Amino acid sequence: MKKRIASTVLLLASVFGASTVYAQAGLLTGGATKLEPITLSSGMPLADAPYELESGGYYSIDIVCDGSAELAISGSQFFRNVWMDEVVINDIEIRPLGIDSLEFDDEGTATLKFIAIRPGTYEVRIPGTTGETQKATFTIK
Repeated sequence: MKKRIASTVLLLASVFGASTVYAQAGLLTGGATKLEPITLSSGMPLADAPYELESGGYYSIDIVCDGSAELAISGSQFFRNVWMDEVVINDIEIRPLGIDSLEFDDEGTATLKFIAIRPGTYEVRIPGTTGETQKATFTIK
C-alpha cells in the first residue's frame, strides 16, 4: 500500500511539476503609458497642460533639463502618493523607496516609471517658485 501511494505521489508530482510554467503577470509586464515630458529650462514652463492619471495605472515620464541653469524639481506630496518603480539616469536604473526631489546641475534626462496610487491633485515644481508656469499638476482619479 505504501509503495502504491508513493508511486502515485511521484507520478502526480512529475505531471504537475513538468507542466508548471512560471511567468510574469500584472502591471509591470506591459509598457507604461508615456506622458509628455516635463522640461526644466530657465524661464520656460514645466508642462504644457495638467496630467490626468488613473489610480492603478503604470506611467513613464521624462524630466528633461536643457542645462540653461542649475534647476531642481520637487514634489514630495506627489511622490508620496505614487509607487516609484524606477528612475533611469544615463542608462542606470535606480529602484528607490521614495523621492523628494531631483536636481540637475547640467543638461540631462531622468525617466521616472511609477504607478499612480492615491487619488488627488498634486504638484511638482521648481523649489522657491510661485508662478503657475513653474509647476506641473498631476490629478490621479
